[in-house]
Amino acid sequence: MYKIFKYSDHPTVDFAAEELKKYLRMMMPRCGEIEITTDERDGDGFVLALSADIGIDLPETDEPELDDVIVINTNEHGGIIAGSNPRALLIAVYEYLRQNGCRWLYPGVDGEFIPVTDLKAVNYRKMADLRVRAQCNEGAEYQASMIETIDFSPKIGLNSYMIEFDNPKTYYNSYYNHKNNLANRLPEPITSEQVLQWKRACEAEIAKRSLIFQDMGHGWTAEPFGIDTTEGWTKDAGNPIPEESRDFVAFTEGSRSLYHGVALNTNFCMSNPKAREIVAKAIADYAEISPQVNYLHVWLADNRNNHCECEECKKQTVSDWYVMLLNAIDEELTARGLATRIAYIAYYDTAFPPVTEKIKNPDRFVLLLAAITRDYTETPDMSATGKELPKFTLNKNVFPSDLGDYIRYSEGWQETAFTPKFCYEYHFWVHQYYDIGGIRLAERLYEDVRAYREAGFFGIIQDGSQRSFFPNGFPFYVYSRAMYDKEVSFEELREDYFSHAYGENWREISEYLEKISDIFDVNYLEVPHRSATARKLVSPERAEALKEIAPLCAEMAKKLRAWRKMPQRRISGLSLRLLELHAEYCTGLAESMILTAEGKADEAFDAFNALFDSFGSHEFEIERYFDHYLAYSALRRSLHAGKNRVEREEIG
Repeated sequence: MYKIFKYSDHPTVDFAAEELKKYLRMMMPRCGEIEITTDERDGDGFVLALSADIGIDLPETDEPELDDVIVINTNEHGGIIAGSNPRALLIAVYEYLRQNGCRWLYPGVDGEFIPVTDLKAVNYRKMADLRVRAQCNEGAEYQASMIETIDFSPKIGLNSYMIEFDNPKTYYNSYYNHKNNLANRLPEPITSEQVLQWKRACEAEIAKRSLIFQDMGHGWTAEPFGIDTTEGWTKDAGNPIPEESRDFVAFTEGSRSLYHGVALNTNFCMSNPKAREIVAKAIADYAEISPQVNYLHVWLADNRNNHCECEECKKQTVSDWYVMLLNAIDEELTARGLATRIAYIAYYDTAFPPVTEKIKNPDRFVLLLAAITRDYTETPDMSATGKELPKFTLNKNVFPSDLGDYIRYSEGWQETAFTPKFCYEYHFWVHQYYDIGGIRLAERLYEDVRAYREAGFFGIIQDGSQRSFFPNGFPFYVYSRAMYDKEVSFEELREDYFSHAYGENWREISEYLEKISDIFDVNYLEVPHRSATARKLVSPERAEALKEIAPLCAEMAKKLRAWRKMPQRRISGLSLRLLELHAEYCTGLAESMILTAEGKADEAFDAFNALFDSFGSHEFEIERYFDHYLAYSALRRSLHAGKNRVEREEIG
């Protein structure tokens, strides 16, 4: 009979013990009950402990609370599973199970591959190769999915979770209002109070696993002045600026008003010392009641070239005013005795480093590089070049497409203050929908993770949908495992994921998806996604190539239907079903894209809308894996920029 001995009393250690027990019993269904105890071990059994508690030295790191170091030394009957901190111990439990054959390929119980097997000995020691390995909410999110992705994160080696906004109602609205699928689903309006409750529930799940919690981002430029940003990027004429705050709002396009009517995109007058004081105190107030936050993100308004043009603000660059704000925040936090870490961002206008100002207390801060305008069709050389970079010009900036240029701008920031740096990435935002087969996206992720690490970044946060698993979760798996272990090869990851997801047919399926990726061609879908024109999209060669999709998918669909009739693990049945629906999706998308490539823009848009109306009938079945809202938005942005859909009446 197996036992689990907990060496320390901590909620995450308790959870790790329960997880080990659950999966051991699944792997050995006839092994009997497994006792969890804090008594001294009196024989065989598993010891779960923090490294320091049992005298394991960790020369790999001088910050064991931040770095995840795991040590596993077990035989067939038990042994030691240890971590440098409670979070690392939980990851160690999953790694032990992984080395005994378990896999987690999608969120939720249907995404588990748990073998029935006897235990084998494991002797393993590893410090994760990136300190912060995270995802951030985006797209259309619903609460059950949020909870499942938090649970999924440490199972695949992620150790951090970010929730953007004080109240992320805008993302929940995108799901519950079903705006892009009204042909099949009725809107389900929700309140701000409900979403705030859900955020707190997410925080509790993050804390249970001791994941590094990252919070906030945009909103600080409006909320402290009584301007509501809860509705996100919606233009809201009924969102007034309080008269007492009017002078604090950025002066743009001739007035102090909401930038194009959007509060979230509105900056404040940063040259005004009273305005900086108000923002600094609001941030300190938030930090004071939020000790659960490990990194509090202080970003300016979203969008670009939208900063204050008053005579005082013109005297310094935006980044110089930003540094003055950061120093004011540090002073306020220090006065209150708060050790909160602040993440400041090099994003759009603040990508350009400051000219005169310097961060006074670098220990407080970490730099977050968000290269949102980068090119996703290649991984550039991250080393510095002799090319001269453009200088900052107030509200007339042109932003680079080369990630290497962004890296050089970040180096300029580090001359201001040499703070640790990590990055905010967008592969799982719109860009995942431009690689229809997912294979080229996975390759890009693998290469980008390596490039960022070699450029000295200590972590990555992926801004993207929590439902990035269509036709499968291979790109997300690559992202997670490549950050955890720099030695693992892309082909190892491919065989690992596909063989567990699809069984003996995995090679044929991998080759099929590679063909899908190449025929649709991520270069065609990516390049015009910001400035689509008929000249760029019309391509007879592309139209001819896309005609291969329908017969290719029809042939695979026949095989999938036959394979699905065979007895198999639930995870294989799920993976094949997703692939079957993916073949339907590819066929319809190719039909629309052929018309686009032939220059028949209106017919193409009609076919595109018809596809998403039809395919939307599957949303409830596959919503855990596919973000219907974000896929429609992303592909319309790429293929049909400037076209607005005439919404049909709701069903019912």
